[in-house]
Amino acid sequence: MSSILKPLYIAVSWVIITIHKLVSPFFGASSGVSWALSIIGLVILIRILLIPLFVKQINNQRAMTALQPHMKAIQLKHKDDRTKQSEEMMKLYKEHKTNPLASCFPMIAQMPIFFALFTVLNGIGKKPPRAHGVLTQADVVNAAHAKIFGAPISSTFLGSHSGSVKLVTVLLILFMSATTFTTQRQLMYKGMPKMDSSNNMMLQQQKIMLYAFPLIFAISGVNFPIGVLIYWSTTNLWTWGQQFYVIKRNPTPGSPAFIELQAKKARKAGLTEPEVISPEATPEVGSGEIKGQRQQPKKKPKKKK
Repeated sequence: MSSILKPLYIAVSWVIITIHKLVSPFFGASSGVSWALSIIGLVILIRILLIPLFVKQINNQRAMTALQPHMKAIQLKHKDDRTKQSEEMMKLYKEHKTNPLASCFPMIAQMPIFFALFTVLNGIGKKPPRAHGVLTQADVVNAAHAKIFGAPISSTFLGSHSGSVKLVTVLLILFMSATTFTTQRQLMYKGMPKMDSSNNMMLQQQKIMLYAFPLIFAISGVNFPIGVLIYWSTTNLWTWGQQFYVIKRNPTPGSPAFIELQAKKARKAGLTEPEVISPEATPEVGSGEIKGQRQQPKKKPKKKK
């Protein structure tokens, strides 16, 4: 595995050391701020490069959300015949050129990059520090002793008795868990159309993720070096901001954010009601398109002179 990911180790470590050299004249080569900014800069660069995959993921999620009424109808129609139900589901996906697993592809594509980043940062926290990629042993030793708020970035909550280390790690873990929770909650209550929760697999999965992911971060975070916690905190904050922008500027049709945006546009245009795609509208299967009923805007009545 290490030989397969070696090119990624080289790329990740090169970006870290390059950013470190750029910021060292301002904060010092041995400063924890310099190494923290190197990690933050790396995360930002990676997330910018992955924006096309994020856009693809959003499009797939919206396609699956739009198909939920069809999927529910198929489940009810063939509830006693699992084989027929699966055949109709596959036919539906083919007609609308979507795939239930397609939204996972961008995440899968990111895993090697994130694993390489984690390995490079985790190597700094080893005792003795272990170099990966283009980092020299002197670089990782320097990074291992660098401190931020009095805590070495290579230290972990469980591996240190220092009060500074425990305080910094607890704050970062709380921040990671909070940003994960608010990101998922924002998606559920603002970015998704209202659906029947009684038999909706997608909504049930979203609810599980809402509480499971923050809990996982909280439990596993005590074993991560502070450098890795900085990475996770930065990428979580980026995810929250990126999703907030999409929901605000280009929300999913039928979602609360979409209705709010349409109402805002209607008020600016002087209309009493916005033009809204009804989330309960059931599209026609087999047409190759997803059609919804549209509510036409109504103009304000003119005052009589």
